[in-house]
Amino acid sequence: MNVDWPRFCEVIKAADKIVLTSHIRPDCDALGSCLGMAGILRSLGKQVRIVCGQPVPPNLAFIDPHNEILCINKDIKAEELADADLHIILDTSAWVQLGEMAEVIRESTCKKIIFDHHQGEDDIDAELFKNTSAEAVGRMCVEAAEHLGVKLTPEISIPLFAAISTDTGWFRFPSATEVTYNTAAKLIQGGANPADIYGDLYERETAGRVRLRGVVLSRIEVELDGRLAHTYILADDYEKTGALPSDTEDLINKALEIDGTKFAVIMIEQPDGGFKMSFRSRCGVACNEVASEFGGGGHKAAAGAFIDDKFEVVREQILTHVRKCLEQEFGSTV
Repeated sequence: MNVDWPRFCEVIKAADKIVLTSHIRPDCDALGSCLGMAGILRSLGKQVRIVCGQPVPPNLAFIDPHNEILCINKDIKAEELADADLHIILDTSAWVQLGEMAEVIRESTCKKIIFDHHQGEDDIDAELFKNTSAEAVGRMCVEAAEHLGVKLTPEISIPLFAAISTDTGWFRFPSATEVTYNTAAKLIQGGANPADIYGDLYERETAGRVRLRGVVLSRIEVELDGRLAHTYILADDYEKTGALPSDTEDLINKALEIDGTKFAVIMIEQPDGGFKMSFRSRCGVACNEVASEFGGGGHKAAAGAFIDDKFEVVREQILTHVRKCLEQEFGSTV
């Protein structure tokens, strides 16, 4: 699916008061795309607010130095958004990922659009602007700026560079293409400093996150001739290590770094119960297809899902299915 840019520009130009939102458990693509899009829209004279279902995680607070991203029912009430004439949902097409903002979207009678790069969507009453081949919504935001005639500034470029660089694993995932690097170059010209952004992302670890990483690494199990690596995090691990739930971001990639690993799984117990799964693949087994078996979604190389059950049940369900997929891919002898 490609974005109908003339129609997108038409919708944007018709709106004055715009609310941007993205998914809960936000990552840099969600937050950076919201901030970058906000800068683009403000350049056009629009009144913009960013309101999400959860606060910005502490480890990503650097991306929002002016505290623009508000949390619904904590920093702002639903009734304060009643004057909006356009809602833009970025980086998700699923009701469950909107958290408490889902009710705001359901109740609003104003125009709604989805600006996303994930496959599949729920029955949200919104006009779709999707590019499922895009490596990040951040890249789509750069294209939006170009189609809207907006010059890239540091305010726009810095969060969008963070969005693209993280969703491509700092440009090392197969999703990174010539277009990705050309887009990154435009953002550098617009004021993004890769060295500063890398430092904020990867060189400001807390002691708690480092200890949590140690726990995750110690639990990694490798099977199927090394092709499958999996690990897990339990709810009490946060208290034991001094880490935060947001510190789990990207830990799945440590399992995929093992030589010979083709598919990695991490199961993360949530504070309110149940387990969030993250999948990573560097083979023909598509993560989004695995995730869809459990009501989740994402991309071929990275996806996620949620199961509200006990650890033993979740572990058995997930690993049984993944083993089956890998055996079909590589042969039953694995």
